[in-house]
Order: sequence, then structure tokens, then C-alpha cells
Amino acid sequence: MTSSATPASSQNIVAEVIDNGQISGQQLLVIGLCMFFNMLDGFDITAMAVVATSVSNDLQLSADKLGLIFSFALAGMMAGAMVLAPVSDLIGRRKMIILSVAIVGVSIVFTATASTLLEFIVLRFVSGLGAGAMLASQATLAAEYSPDKYRALSVALVTSGYPLGAMMTSVMAGIILPEYEWRGMFWFGGGLTLVMGLIAWAMIPESLKYLFERRPENALERVNKILRKLKKDTLDKLPDVAVAATAKSTGFLANFTGLLAREHRVKTLTLWLTFFMCFSTLYFLMSWIPRMMEQAGFSAEVGRYAFFLFNLGGVMGIYTTGLLAIRWHLTRILSGFLVAAAIFMVVFAAAPNQEALLLALTFLIGLLQQGGFTGLYAVAAKVYPTHIRTTGIGFAIGLGRFGAVVGPGLAGFLIAAGLSMSGNYYVFAIPMIIGGVLSYRLNVK
Repeated sequence: MTSSATPASSQNIVAEVIDNGQISGQQLLVIGLCMFFNMLDGFDITAMAVVATSVSNDLQLSADKLGLIFSFALAGMMAGAMVLAPVSDLIGRRKMIILSVAIVGVSIVFTATASTLLEFIVLRFVSGLGAGAMLASQATLAAEYSPDKYRALSVALVTSGYPLGAMMTSVMAGIILPEYEWRGMFWFGGGLTLVMGLIAWAMIPESLKYLFERRPENALERVNKILRKLKKDTLDKLPDVAVAATAKSTGFLANFTGLLAREHRVKTLTLWLTFFMCFSTLYFLMSWIPRMMEQAGFSAEVGRYAFFLFNLGGVMGIYTTGLLAIRWHLTRILSGFLVAAAIFMVVFAAAPNQEALLLALTFLIGLLQQGGFTGLYAVAAKVYPTHIRTTGIGFAIGLGRFGAVVGPGLAGFLIAAGLSMSGNYYVFAIPMIIGGVLSYRLNVK
């Protein structure tokens, strides 16, 4: 691999190293680190769900005010995905991931000291801001370090970190809450996230595709450093084709406009609406499962166990769709999972109030709903070219997260108005049906 390569062969450098090559230890490290950072993200953001009752009692908050706290965290994730994440197409994936981890860690530490509703709302919004940017940037980096055949699986592995972190929330709550109460959950999560920020700074590399196309300062040295870690030949100079590629993306506005260009417009709008529908149901469940189980007459421990099972099912569903996508049509798999999730939500709503049955259905709904929904990140990574990929993923997540803002907030008002757990499940099965139909229309292999 040398600078004497023709422009045509220069275009194949990344394909040779990443897309068509064998997976190296360095690539697995990148995917593994992104997955672990996303686990911390899942822990930090979902911690509020398992401490909701304690916070409500401590601060004397009603269900509708708790819904506001949930919704503002998700509003922050929406803003982070739409405003911060696209900046990584300009400054690089690595810098954005490090910045996002720092924002989440600091804000979670301060949440441990919050004593008013306003402080909670502001700090949860800031935490969401970092989390939204982190998820989009990590999904992009994982996609750009994965061979094409395994790209959907790699993105699935990274995004599975979020429900894994939510599972960790349930486990750690049983250890931390009895002795350190709800503030201890935030001290633990924030401190660990800040430590991982240092690890991100030391170990996360930049995307090769970003370096070739954007050509920041010292790009050649950075490319060769990565190539050496991948055990590949180094370059004497960057390929000439990268000069043309840099002209494709000149800033945030140009990147956003590219999402709505003729060749991307229909899939972009369909993707946005699909994310919106799925997010509204996912975060209704993520935010309210423990609290609704308690209000249905079960103990707080059963509520946390239901939350654990929902996310355990989600992890298994995510891995299942990632593996199936290696051989079969991606969006058809997702459509089947999402429609099936809606059906089992209706079954849950109609089921008798028996603990074992409801827990089993919660696990199954988590498997189908999160398994189907999370595959949309891989769809977004496949739909867009490198120079607008994080912008595309970020806006899909960001605009979709408007559904995540609406879902928990709406559920809070419905619960405060007297609607039962079963009634809420009927209501939020509707977006899942719509999301399943829309994902089928995306038609991405």
C-alpha cells in the first residue's frame, strides 16, 4: 500500500483494510469500548427509573412531575443527537465521544446533590445531551471499523450496551440503595463514567474513513498510526481521491441538506418517523415499568426485576437481530420483531395480574421491541455515506427522540389521570404497529 496507487485503487484502501479484511484485535477493541461506554450511558440515564419512588418520596413529586424529569432527560438526548452528534462529522468521532463522556459524567455527579425539581430537570437534560451525542458517535465509529458483512452486528453489539447498562442499574440498585439511597446511585454512575472518560482519551482511535475524507491536521500520521495497530502497510501520502471527498461536506448545514437530497429524502423521512414511533414506546417502558408494577400491587423488588428482565430480553433481541442480519434482509427482520412486540403488549394488557406471567411477557416484549428497534441504528449506518453518516444517525435518533420525550411524559399524565398499567400498554402498542410497517418500507438489506 503506497502513495503510487492510482485514484481508483486509492478508493479501495479502506475497503481493503476494513470492509473486506479480517476482523483484527484493534477493531474488536473499538467495538468493545464503544459497547462499554454505552453501558455506562444506559446505567446513568435509566438510573432515574429505579430510584423514581425514592426521589418522589424525598422531594414530594407527583407522577406528572416525575414524567417531566424523564422527558427532560430524553429531550437532552434528542438535542445531543441532533446538535452535538453531527459535529463529529466536522471534528471527528474520537473528540465527540470523549466530550460526551465528560458531559455525562460531570452532570451525573452533580445530580447526586440535586434537591429541587428544577435542579433535577436541568441536570437530567445535560446528561441526556451528552448521552445523545455519544450514542450516535459510537454507532458511527463502530460501523466504520467493521467489515461490511458484520456491520449490522457490530452496531447491534454497541447499541446493546444501553440495555446492558439498564440491567446493571437494576443489579446495582439492590446493592447501593439500602445503604446509600438514591444519591449513591448517581455518585457511583457519575464517578465511573468520569474514569471511563480517561480510558476513552487513551484508547479510542479516530475513524479511518473520517481521516481520509476530512483530512484534518496530521491526518497522514494519524492514519499510519492506526494502520500499524491494524498490522497493515503504512502510506507515504494520503490518496488523491480524498481531496475530492473533502468537498462533499463543508459544514453542518451542508450535511443536513444532504440528508434531504433527492437520493436520500424518502428514506430519511421514513427513518425519522420510524424512530419516533419506536422511541415513544421504548421510553414509555424504560421509564415506567418499575413504577407501574408497584402501582399494580407488586413490591419495589418485583418492579426492579421486571425492569431487569425487560432489558435482558432487549440484549438477547439485539444480538438475535444482529446475527440474523448477517444472512437475511435487515428491515424485514426488524418489521417482524416490532409487529410481534405490539401483539405481545396487547396480550400483556389483557393478561391476569399474575406475577410470573407478567414477568415472562415483560421479558418477551423487551426481546422483540428492543431487538427490532435497535436494528434501526444499523439501518441508518447503511443508508448514509461517510461524510454525512453521523449527521444522518444523529438526526434520526434526535428527531425520533421527540417520541421518547412525548412517551414518558404522556404516560405520566395518563397515570396521574387514573389510567391503569394495562390501559397504557394498549395505548403504546399502536406506535409499535406503525413502526413495524414503516421499517418494512425502508427496504435495507
